[in-house]
Amino acid sequence: MRVFVTGATGFIGSALIPELKAGGHDVVGLARDAAAAAKLEGLGVAVHRGVLEDADSLARGAREADGVIHLAFDHDFSRFVENGQKDSRVVEAMLAVLEGTGKPFVVTSGVNIVTGKVAEETDPTPTEGFGVVRGASELLTLRAAARGVRGMVVRLPQVHDIHRQGLITPMIHIARTKGYVGYAGDGSTGMSAAHVSDVARLYRLALEKGTAGAIYHAVDEDHVTMRAMSEAIAERLGLTARSLAPDEVGDYFRAFAMFAGMDNYASSAITRAALGWTPTGRGMLEDLRECEPDAAI
Repeated sequence: MRVFVTGATGFIGSALIPELKAGGHDVVGLARDAAAAAKLEGLGVAVHRGVLEDADSLARGAREADGVIHLAFDHDFSRFVENGQKDSRVVEAMLAVLEGTGKPFVVTSGVNIVTGKVAEETDPTPTEGFGVVRGASELLTLRAAARGVRGMVVRLPQVHDIHRQGLITPMIHIARTKGYVGYAGDGSTGMSAAHVSDVARLYRLALEKGTAGAIYHAVDEDHVTMRAMSEAIAERLGLTARSLAPDEVGDYFRAFAMFAGMDNYASSAITRAALGWTPTGRGMLEDLRECEPDAAI
């Protein structure tokens, strides 16, 4: 299958490319500039030039492919709502050129759009609140099944290896600046997680075997507490970990304060049964204890 991958040079994309090639697929990667194009060429991947700000450029890439995996997203949290709207325009443009083809289209979202409970694959896409930002692209993709597209959603937890750990990576940089590792309250809130190699394999399985209108959760560990992660980071950096009072959280975490107290359990039981996905990668705490704290955010 000729697969068009957006975000191909990113953290997950870099793991997905060899996974797809090992599965016998040809990969076409989106590149926004010459540096990205050179990286893809070095991996033996065909290059499609385009940018998220130009939805038509991505639609051209989708039109020429046998399947699409959409990983790219602008993670500037100061413009989170605007970036969600940009993503929806891109998704809509790509789905439009795939109508009636039956081709697979896998869009990326997050398990944290489901709040207040253990997130499951059967949970409907939110239509209000925090989850709407990524949820809009989910809805567009799920509804595309009625238009002849095998649209599917992969919801991500905190994806990690020793280089990157999702939202925890910028928190490591905060800890180095502050000189200690802080966590909100008693640290019992937490996040679900999965190793990047397992996540890459799930995308391939969804592309090959996934069902139109399905939601899949790329979750290995359903809940890792913030205190446990903070203590693992502190061990790696030679710092201390301590609880933050409610009035300290905002000053410590700044732009990431909204995530600091988020409690996001998630299940992947349905995904594992449907796709035969069995995670085998290292756990989040293992990677944090050996992380590279100088890695770029």
